[in-house]
Amino acid sequence: MMASASIDYRNAVLLAVVVFATLCACEAKSPYAVGLSEDFYEKTCPQAAAIVDAYVTKFLRKDRTFAGAFNRLQFHDCWVGGCDGSVLLNSTGSIQAEREAHVNFGLRGVAEIDEIKAGLEYFCPGVVSCADILIMAARDATAKVGGPTWPVAMGRRDGVNSTALMADTNLPFPVLNFSGLVANFAAKGFSAKEMITLSGAHTIGQSHCNGILPHLYNFTGKDDATDTDPAMNKNFAVFLKKLCPQGNRTNTIFIDSTASTFDRAYYKNVLHGKGIFMTDSALITNPLGKKVVRSFSKPGSSFFTEFAAGMVKMGNLGVLTGTEGEIRKTCQFVN
Repeated sequence: MMASASIDYRNAVLLAVVVFATLCACEAKSPYAVGLSEDFYEKTCPQAAAIVDAYVTKFLRKDRTFAGAFNRLQFHDCWVGGCDGSVLLNSTGSIQAEREAHVNFGLRGVAEIDEIKAGLEYFCPGVVSCADILIMAARDATAKVGGPTWPVAMGRRDGVNSTALMADTNLPFPVLNFSGLVANFAAKGFSAKEMITLSGAHTIGQSHCNGILPHLYNFTGKDDATDTDPAMNKNFAVFLKKLCPQGNRTNTIFIDSTASTFDRAYYKNVLHGKGIFMTDSALITNPLGKKVVRSFSKPGSSFFTEFAAGMVKMGNLGVLTGTEGEIRKTCQFVN
């Protein structure tokens, strides 16, 4: 009897420990917004992630700079009214969509996202949102060019509103100084360090000269072609001016010395006055910014880990779930 009672007691204690651990696990804070989960499409479209991955592979084989394009699409979508795929919508007769905003000049990847959507519609019609496709494509593309990967939670629905004004009043313009960048990111709940971390997306992709010209010409408003940002390496400025002559908005240029590979070169370039945008150079005009940039430029830094965490956090912004919004049939048009 004594042995039996002892066993029963130990079993009861063990059961209590298991129940407590289960409760603690349930109460642990999820890194995802309410309504999102990693297995959201497990029953309705289990092949969704594989389909997106296959298309991203196809696009990158054709042009590895699409990795930067997909990263930019996620940022430019989530920063404007939340991650709802609104950046993909076309303008209508009366409304200029986000894509027509000044800050979205040269936005790429929209047609490719629509191609992925068409593939998903073939296998799982009306199930996977354009907003979720953007999130998956940015993650997959980053990993395929040497960057980190991260878990993605699904369940976002697509928004129906998109205006150029929304984009121009939310997204950071490429002429912001350090304090302006900090304020822009703080408005979305991101710290100064997270801003510097996500700026690291400039390690991949390309840009039109449109966003670079203010860095090269008329920097202080003197209307002088030689009025270049003094923080920029002089030889690098000469190099950029050959690629982006004054007034030329449409030429394209790689935004990093290793633009087809996600690495730490961006931060090394910024430290040496070779940031493409004014916002890049601005990062080292502040002591904290310079400290973080220097840290991320070194082997073994936490840049990859922190970038992945920043992308997960960004993917939670203003999501529509449940019965909100819609699941678009094509990404460029509301149903």
